[in-house]
This record gives sequence, C-alpha cells and structure tokens, in this order.
Amino acid sequence: MSNDKREVCLSGTGVTKVFGLGSKKTVAVDHVDFEFHMGELVSIVGESGSGKTTLIKMLLGLTSVTEGDIYFMGKKRDISSQRKKREYWKGIQAIFQDPFSSYNIFSKIDSVLLDCINMRGGRRLPREKKLEMMREACSFVNLKFDEMTNKYPFELSGGQMQRLMIARIFLLRPKILLADEPTSMIDACSRATILDMLLKLRDEINMMIIFITHDMGLAYYVSDTVYIMEKGKFVEHGSANEVVLTPKADYTKKLLSDVPKIHDPWDFRTSKVEG
Repeated sequence: MSNDKREVCLSGTGVTKVFGLGSKKTVAVDHVDFEFHMGELVSIVGESGSGKTTLIKMLLGLTSVTEGDIYFMGKKRDISSQRKKREYWKGIQAIFQDPFSSYNIFSKIDSVLLDCINMRGGRRLPREKKLEMMREACSFVNLKFDEMTNKYPFELSGGQMQRLMIARIFLLRPKILLADEPTSMIDACSRATILDMLLKLRDEINMMIIFITHDMGLAYYVSDTVYIMEKGKFVEHGSANEVVLTPKADYTKKLLSDVPKIHDPWDFRTSKVEG
C-alpha cells in the first residue's frame, strides 16, 4: 500500500534540539521535517553524532524540543504533565541498543511483563489470564515463561534480553516502535531472529517501526522508507529503492561506498605488507 493511503501516525515540522548556549552551543537536530505512516517501516541512517539518537529521545518525550512541533495521530503532541506523558507512552515505545541498561535490575521478569499488562489497562484481570498473556508473549519470542519466572533480567543472555524487550512490546501493542540499533550488541544468528520477530509483530498489529541504524544494508533490506541524517539534518529521504539505488546526496553516496559488496572482485594489493 502506498504511504499516502495510510494514516499518518507521527510527524514533525522544524523539529530542532540545541544543547548549550553561546559559543558552546551545539545544534544536535536542525529543523527536520518528517511524516511517518501506520504500518510503515522507516530507517533513519547516519554515522555516530549525526543526531539520530537525540531525535529518537525527542520523539519519545525523554528530551525536550528546542523548536518545532511534533504531531501524534494527527494532533499536536501534549506531554506537559506526567499523566499525559504516560498516556503518550501507551502509543509509542522503544527498544534500545544496550539491553543491559533497559531494565530495572531490582525487578524480576514477572514484574517487567506484569507492568506492561497493567499499563494496557489489564490490572484487574484474573491472575490466570495475566499468566496466559505472559506465556503467550514469551512464546512469541521463543522464550519459555516458566523458565523465566522469578529470574532477574541480568540472569539472561543479551539475545534473551532483547527478545524479552520484544515480548514487552507484544503485550503493550503500541502504535509506534522506535528501535535504536536493536541488534548491534548480539550475534548474527540472534540478529536475524530479532529482526524477523519485529517484522512479524509489525504485520500482526499494524505497528509502525522506526529503525535507527548506521547500516545501509539493513536499512535497504527491511525498510519501506529511508531518511539519511547528517549533522542534525535530513539530507535525503525516499523509498528504500530510491535512496539506495539512485542516491542524490553526497553523504548518502559516501555511506553506500562503505557497504561491503560481496559480488565485487577483491583487491588484496592494498593490504600487502611491505618488507
């Protein structure tokens, strides 16, 4: 389905973040405009320091916006109180790069999952129903709840922690998921599994996903739309095919030149050690 037929779920005009004052001022995100649609998978691609993570924190409401407006489900976002912020978070959630820092180390896995059920209004459900929902969420990500119960997240591997994060998303069922380099700290086999789970979840609940990545290959293979970010600005955006196969911005071409091409002949002459 083309994007213009889908409902716009998150958009922004002139969104800007400035840190510091005067000579120490840093413009981390510089007057960016965007429009994301329900069910769409968007990648925001750029090198470290390009402003990707700052933008994600603004979208989540964890970092204040210096200038510009963000719209959620067609209305100007209002997160002026803690209650309004919690309501907003029912519709927008995140998975971060480091699973180890994403959990409260004092909360057991049961509590992590129960909090999600309660947040979705299931506080008064019978205990058996809650257990059934937690088992279903764990099963969705190939974890066995009965082996998780009474454990702390730090007792799991990195890959299991990331899968537990997706089990949380399964229970919360947000409209939008922000995934900040969610597979960078796990092995290649687990990485493919995590991506498959996220795509399956996207299809199941029509969730919109924003991937934050520096990996052009990943962006091309999973995305409907790609935004290229350099020094706080979007220098190019379009369909994955448009951006990757016919790039216009020099920065996009540079990012693409850094992607290894398996089909190209290898030239070992430049790596020859001189005696």
